[in-house]
Amino acid sequence: MTRPLGRLAIAAAASLLATGLTASTAYAEGPEQIVNGTFDNGHAPWWGTGNITLDSSSGQLCADIPGGTVNPWDVIIGLDNIPLVNGETYAYKFFATATPAKVGKALIQLPVDPWTQFFSANPELSVSGNDYTYTFTASADLPNAQVAFQIGGSVDPWRFCLDNVSLTGGAVAEPYVPDTGPRVRVNQVGYLPKGPKNATIVTEATAALPWQLKNAAGRVVASGQTAPRGVDASSGQNVHSVDFSRYTKPGTGYTLVADGETSRPFDIDAAFWQRLRIDALKMYYTQRSGIEIQDSLRPGYGRPAGHVGVAPNQGDTNVPCQPGVCDYTLDVSGGWYDAGDHGKYVVNGGISVYQLMSEYERSEQPWKLRDGTLALPESGNRVPDILDEARWEQEFLLSMQVPAGKPFAGMAHHKVHDESWTGLPLLPHVDDKKRELHPVSTAATLNLAATAAQAARVFWPYDKAFAKSNLAAAKAAWAAAKANPDRLADPADGNGGGTYSDADVSDEFYWAAAELYITTGGKEFKDFVLASPHHTADIWRERGFDWASTAQLGRLDLAMLPNNLPDRHRVRKSVVAGADKYLATLDAHPYGVPYAPSDNVYDWGSNNLVINNLVVVATAYDLTGKDKYRDGVLEGMDYIFGRNALNQSYVTGYGEVASKNQHSRWYAHQLNADLPNPPAGTLAGGPNSSIQDPVAQQKLRGCAPQFCYLDDIESWSTNELTINWNAPLSWIAEWVAERA
Repeated sequence: MTRPLGRLAIAAAASLLATGLTASTAYAEGPEQIVNGTFDNGHAPWWGTGNITLDSSSGQLCADIPGGTVNPWDVIIGLDNIPLVNGETYAYKFFATATPAKVGKALIQLPVDPWTQFFSANPELSVSGNDYTYTFTASADLPNAQVAFQIGGSVDPWRFCLDNVSLTGGAVAEPYVPDTGPRVRVNQVGYLPKGPKNATIVTEATAALPWQLKNAAGRVVASGQTAPRGVDASSGQNVHSVDFSRYTKPGTGYTLVADGETSRPFDIDAAFWQRLRIDALKMYYTQRSGIEIQDSLRPGYGRPAGHVGVAPNQGDTNVPCQPGVCDYTLDVSGGWYDAGDHGKYVVNGGISVYQLMSEYERSEQPWKLRDGTLALPESGNRVPDILDEARWEQEFLLSMQVPAGKPFAGMAHHKVHDESWTGLPLLPHVDDKKRELHPVSTAATLNLAATAAQAARVFWPYDKAFAKSNLAAAKAAWAAAKANPDRLADPADGNGGGTYSDADVSDEFYWAAAELYITTGGKEFKDFVLASPHHTADIWRERGFDWASTAQLGRLDLAMLPNNLPDRHRVRKSVVAGADKYLATLDAHPYGVPYAPSDNVYDWGSNNLVINNLVVVATAYDLTGKDKYRDGVLEGMDYIFGRNALNQSYVTGYGEVASKNQHSRWYAHQLNADLPNPPAGTLAGGPNSSIQDPVAQQKLRGCAPQFCYLDDIESWSTNELTINWNAPLSWIAEWVAERA
């Protein structure tokens, strides 16, 4: 996963980026900046990389693009020394063809490292050709910008032609306006027959409005009046709420009508939760490193094993440390790729595998997670498939532990990834960059201690040897972390992968101690839990918990799992109090979201924070049996499935309009038609007020929080997929499916 701190260099460069990547309007055309953009008299001073021959004999600039290249920048046609003026808005135009059709990459950028992009687009190139027109605003004076068409990365050869390239100032940029569809916002997937059913209406009206619920035949089956809610701070919209919970008849194709608008269709049925509990887990197999993904098990997603040392791949079977960090190599093959890149991170893997094991450990119907449910290579081994999937990651976490006899023995390396960033698209098995182990960290070591302690009890009925090895690793990691309590990840160590830096690891100490206590009952761990300030603090942050805030994991398990903690009753009450806090936020929110940061700034991965807050609410239901907590979980998930300002579902394959272009190097259909979109059941990160990536900065400047999102593969700050975002989605899906 790419985190803000992991992209400091890119984020700093992106501060120079343009605003508004849109079709142009009428403008007072400035002087032409492109030299010889019509190619009527040759093609100088245009240039190409050494693996192509430029041909302008037809009056267009053409080249035969070789197959078998890996990265877009492996083949480039470019023009240098383009002057840009700070604050000037430019119209950029060109005509291009591709035989056969391809997706290209058009850039205007700094001509040297860090290759700051002032403009970026991915035009879909056709055989017959198209005219392309964009606008962008330069926010720096630059005498020598570079126009570049990156056209590498294709398995098969093809032909590219270019003509009528133009760059002129004096343009007027139109603001980006997302297509949000009808102003009636519903859960596009469905509502439970016996559950809350709420919608939000975007309207200028201030008085109550009539609404109608219609079935698939168009017959009105329920009606009522909206409840005006005023202006919603998270969207800037004036909204009303609709509650049609009294209607309970199952069916498909329902719509809600209000203020002259008809919602997107939805079902009243529990079936989709049963599908999602499987799909959200199936996503992990296609994230696996170090193993062939069998197309027979995931049709359309088959690929060779990644990072196993088969050329050109250098592999994870014998990985050295960064220079000066250690004098050994480790076999750290396996595990899950963290997100849309090829990095593997212990702190993000930790919370992810924890939530999968927790999903099984907390399940009231574990037979629904039995062997064979996920169609894995391990299916048929008499182990629940969810644990087989979790084991794939847990074994990787164990492999990141420093061997005995070496400095910092027992600690865990923070991460492993390429020595520098790769581009999109790039399948794992063709990544040719050097892999490196990064320094150990206390946070990673405590993640290992916590998950290994959990694995020791979860796997005990199925593989006692594996359970024992996990417990030994957990105890070694705990001792090593106590001996090295402040080995923090470097926030500047972000070249080639996210930093995942964390300045406070006291919460990881609490979580690890809690898991070790639940597993062993040991006095050392009980005393540490009771002495920790996290044990009695209000840890229920308004922003929710995540990989960097893990005390909540310990609190939830101490409340729910058998243990002899003397104040366990107080712990359980504290979880209910946290759930009440999130329910109050949800009730006050016109979109029914249990997430409303007081600064009105949405976080990177806000969707996973929303769902993790619902995990707390779900736990309160398990503790009390009160329906208000179950209803709160269901209503909160409506936001994820379409009851939001953008009127779209954030889960691939769920809802009439759903995310499908999440940032990924191998689910990259938007860039390469031969590659798939992410599998069904994949959660997008969601609105992020900080919009760190170039594409989001070009389109979303000044966005209200809920509007700070693009379903674009290049928008890594709003639209990435990650293992730790799908983990709470799968947890909640299982929880709801059991109670539907």
